[in-house]
Amino acid sequence: QVQLVESGGGLVQPGGSLRLSCAASRSIDIIYAMAWYRQAPGKQRELVARRTAGGSTNYADSMEGRFTIGRNNDANTVYLQMNTLKPEDTAVYYCHADLHGMDYWGKGTLVTVSS
Repeated sequence: QVQLVESGGGLVQPGGSLRLSCAASRSIDIIYAMAWYRQAPGKQRELVARRTAGGSTNYADSMEGRFTIGRNNDANTVYLQMNTLKPEDTAVYYCHADLHGMDYWGKGTLVTVSS
């Protein structure tokens, strides 16, 4: 099992930046893939970015070039750097881990992009 705790959400103006962090209760080196999803009000949860243990990454089309998923020096933490934020990026952002074929989720962190 693995527990995931997100942090870094908040209110930001359009065009601004935020960095979300996801702290895992065990080394992410043994986790097949970690990802960020988001869910906006009234919408389905969608993939934002995904990173495998080998370092391969993929992004949703609307986030490509604006968002970056990576790992901190702390081996247990994955971050999501979000730049040029838009009002439509407003959502609860969830950290996800795929460990031995099982899905694990954090409780989410709210990002609000508004002037």
